Amino acid sequence: MEYDITIVGAGPAGLSCAIRLKQLKPELNICVLEKGSAVGAHSLSGAVIEPGPLDALLPELRQSPPGIWVPAKRDELRLLTRKGSFRLPLPPHLHNAGNFITSLGLLTPLLAQKAEALGVDVFAGFAAAAPLFNEDGAVAGVQLGDMGLEKNGEPGPNYAPGPEVRARVTVIAEGARGSLAKQLIRRFNLQGQSCPQTYALGMKELWQLPPGRVEPGLIQHTLGWPLDSRTYGGSFVYHLDHDRVYVGYVVGLDYEDPRLKPFEAFQQFKHHPEVKPLLEGGEVIAAGARTIAAGGWQSIPRLEMPGALLIGDSAGGVNLPKIKGVHQAVRSGMLAAEHLAETGSPAGFDARWRASPGGQELRKVRNFKPGFKRGLWFGLANSALEVVTGGRTPWTLQNQPEDWQRLRRLDEYHSPDRGWVERTLPPRDRLASVFLASTTHDESQPAHLKVLDPSICIERCTREYGNPCQNFCPANVYEIVDDGAGGRRLQINAANCVHCKACDIKDPYAIINWTTPEGGSGPNYQTL
Repeated sequence: MEYDITIVGAGPAGLSCAIRLKQLKPELNICVLEKGSAVGAHSLSGAVIEPGPLDALLPELRQSPPGIWVPAKRDELRLLTRKGSFRLPLPPHLHNAGNFITSLGLLTPLLAQKAEALGVDVFAGFAAAAPLFNEDGAVAGVQLGDMGLEKNGEPGPNYAPGPEVRARVTVIAEGARGSLAKQLIRRFNLQGQSCPQTYALGMKELWQLPPGRVEPGLIQHTLGWPLDSRTYGGSFVYHLDHDRVYVGYVVGLDYEDPRLKPFEAFQQFKHHPEVKPLLEGGEVIAAGARTIAAGGWQSIPRLEMPGALLIGDSAGGVNLPKIKGVHQAVRSGMLAAEHLAETGSPAGFDARWRASPGGQELRKVRNFKPGFKRGLWFGLANSALEVVTGGRTPWTLQNQPEDWQRLRRLDEYHSPDRGWVERTLPPRDRLASVFLASTTHDESQPAHLKVLDPSICIERCTREYGNPCQNFCPANVYEIVDDGAGGRRLQINAANCVHCKACDIKDPYAIINWTTPEGGSGPNYQTL
């Protein structure tokens, strides 16, 4: 298949790009490829959004918003201790007046409908597995993944080879740690002049609560317990309508403790004396996990290359101090569309984005997240300084080294007592959470998680790090099990994968490579 523009990823960035291109150049032939079984199936965010960019793109959306669209009413920020909390002053970037709590899984299908009405071809269930290149080395489209492969990689009875989708320009909008983006960043050395990207793992649940507990529009964030002061992270509780709340937890993947279990930290947070009374007696409706590109301004790679460009979270556009990225994704998609409509080429987009309001928003907050690499107290003090100076400090803190390089060895790190308490709230374990993510993979397909040297896992990693893949994966994908012959082996439960990409980021030897499974595989996050 051949198109003028091929967009990989039907998230807010990719769909905004497609819509704006059609608004400006109706004659363009455009397709959007989405690896999820439906648009929205793999879309996961907090999500409190600033509506300005969406209003500019589709002003009529306010008349028929997604099923979850709750005006923000009140904000709280607290520092948790084991048994209590302290109210913290609310920094300006966490004031949410005029914003909305929504579901990205419900918003993106609406955007897809708008794109299709304009003539965009939106194909869900098709995973772009590899980039294509022309004779000059420029990106020329993408190769879709094969369907119907057996577990050993051989074609099965329903085998269908993945077709090529060629395009004059390819727009990469896969979200954080996209598999195509990773390949292209390496091939074109797009990260050569910037810091490595740094990430966080976000976990989220939708709860149905007994009547009378929810304050629609209340937005609550916490820092502190059960994380120690050396580990970046915190919680969010967003109060919806109809006695529902979003409950979530974010852990920076630049943490040092090899024994830390982010999923268990999330579950512990829910049992804090000031949180448990809200949730007790409620029911978890859905759950999921996704990594967040948290590096900000200094970790943005070069966004253009011959034949292609990066937008949205693939480009690292999240404003982490605001805990928001959707408005930035929409901005970058619209700007990419305007650039391509005017020039027909990716050349010049990088400079244009950096000079745009979206790029400058990131530049002003560039020092917030790096400050927390020195601990919670330094990070808070540094954040206060950045607020007072309006981000005009004359230095730029660095995101060094890469997240996997920050993990300490077992004999180098004394893990703190995190004050674990007995857990009684659902989900009771990771497998229950996987069920709530509605994750499906054909068990007969090859494992899409590739461990480049499994021998490292059994001896060296066990001794040096205690097999942290069993700790950082929120879906119980990785297990060290008895091999039946008196030894041990790595077992990969690929069907559990919720596509969060934490393993691709945090493995201490950088030997886990997340690749796309068959199109349509994975979680279904359409209420998250």
